[in-house]
Amino acid sequence: MSVLTFKLPDVGEGLVEAEILAWHVAPGDTVTDGQPICEIETAKAAVELPVPYDGVVAEILHPVGATVEVGAPIISITPSAARADAGAGDGAGEAAVPERQEVLVGYGPRTDGPEPRRRRVPRAAPAGPTPAPPAVARDSRPLAKPPVRKLAKELGLDLSLVPRSGTGPGHDEVITREDVLAAAARLREAEAPAGPGQDTAPAGPEALPGEVRIPVRGVRRATAQAMVASAFTAPHVTEFLDVDMTRTMKLVRRLKKSGELGDAPVSPLLMVAAAYLTAVRRHPAINASWDEANQEIVLKERINLGIAAATARGLVVPNIKGADRLPLPALAVALRDLVATARSGRSTPADLRGGTTTITNIGALGVDTGTPLLNPGEAAILAFGATRPRPWVHKGALAVREVSTLAISFDHRLVDGELGSRVLADTAAVLEHPRRLMLWR
Repeated sequence: MSVLTFKLPDVGEGLVEAEILAWHVAPGDTVTDGQPICEIETAKAAVELPVPYDGVVAEILHPVGATVEVGAPIISITPSAARADAGAGDGAGEAAVPERQEVLVGYGPRTDGPEPRRRRVPRAAPAGPTPAPPAVARDSRPLAKPPVRKLAKELGLDLSLVPRSGTGPGHDEVITREDVLAAAARLREAEAPAGPGQDTAPAGPEALPGEVRIPVRGVRRATAQAMVASAFTAPHVTEFLDVDMTRTMKLVRRLKKSGELGDAPVSPLLMVAAAYLTAVRRHPAINASWDEANQEIVLKERINLGIAAATARGLVVPNIKGADRLPLPALAVALRDLVATARSGRSTPADLRGGTTTITNIGALGVDTGTPLLNPGEAAILAFGATRPRPWVHKGALAVREVSTLAISFDHRLVDGELGSRVLADTAAVLEHPRRLMLWR
């Protein structure tokens, strides 16, 4: 009986490995072409991986939590046709299934020549009982709250192996934070050298009482590396500007109440995004990147607007492709879907590639302003601070207005002070007088 081996596909972006987060199938399960079989996490995002075969799962080759290199086998599948032929016992030869080069989305380039279509063979009953393969518990996940699961993942612990103390709700059925910390301490003790004089590899620093050491990997490690590269490669310049948001906030409340945009969600971030896109369209030279190898400035025709999103796995910046071409209702929907997908950890590598400029909404965290770091490969990033009632001179008199602070950081190799200032000033002008959205589009 032939067995097909499915290898971890090339996930692109120069990534060479991925961590298996969850298996959706177990040995003995029937799978179909295109069915998601597991969830993996790369340094860019967590994605579900589809299998390109019809058949029955023969063996899962790596457990949850394992880090697997691209091209390494992760699961073996008994193809349906071979299974039926073997069950019929007619001695017929096994049908050859062409091997295909796997990629993250789709099946990649075909092999030479047209791919033969699968021959449908009636499913026959097995001639006799066959021993069942070892089961993988898919629906018997240990009980633990999300923060506890996150802590266990950061410490590299398998929750199914953590003993329950019996102190949590449901007593010995629920794993608590204390259970995870105790298991981590026992693991460190077990991995410690047996005694002095024994030849062992140098151990890493031990956690002091009251400390928890968290390995940096996956998205968080990639973010750290990208921010270091950004800070020490691109010469950052940051400018700040206070903006009277009163008219924009009134417009947001009116649109929410009137339903003029239909079911599209309306928020201050939506208006800031629209204003920033308007400013970038007026000054397209800021929608660019620096080509270090060729010492060239690369101007981008489309504005792919990135939105910095904090997730449980770290900071990710998915982007809305062609955001400058979207009307306000479509931009609102795209913005909502982008943020929801990112926070659920479902952003795909395609969502994270190709950004040309970014907005970070630090105001959602109650922060007034800051110095945002550039997303690598982009020339500018806009930070949107909290909107608060402040004293403001309005029409020659002191009044209380709704005011926010905008900050723009730009790469001074390709954006000079005048260009950066004009983009910031035009963004503020649209927010102070939102009707300019229509006049300048």
